[in-house]
Amino acid sequence: MPLSSSRRSRPSQSRAALSEAPHPDVLRWVRQVALAGVALVLVWPAARGHSEWLGWLPMWLVGMPLLAWWSLYRFRLPAAVRNRQAQRRRGPQARRRVRVQPRRARPDLRQGGAGQAV
Repeated sequence: MPLSSSRRSRPSQSRAALSEAPHPDVLRWVRQVALAGVALVLVWPAARGHSEWLGWLPMWLVGMPLLAWWSLYRFRLPAAVRNRQAQRRRGPQARRRVRVQPRRARPDLRQGGAGQAV
């Protein structure tokens, strides 16, 4: 088997990736709404406020369109987060070493310490 075949993706994986890809028209629309919301919040100070009917406006103008954009990709984590999780050490959690401190000598109360009647 040639070495280059291991670098290629399998046909079943590429078909699965194509079926999971969002529709380009929907993706373009959601992207435009998200970018318009970001621009609106940055440019118009009233868009950073609160509405009686809608609540906190930046959530609706920026947060929800970005969440819809992320949901089009089926909530996959970004590559940086996936790589960090893949690089994590496998195995049990290391434990801290506990320093053993010598015990303090307790005062002998049977002999009657200072300020105590015998």
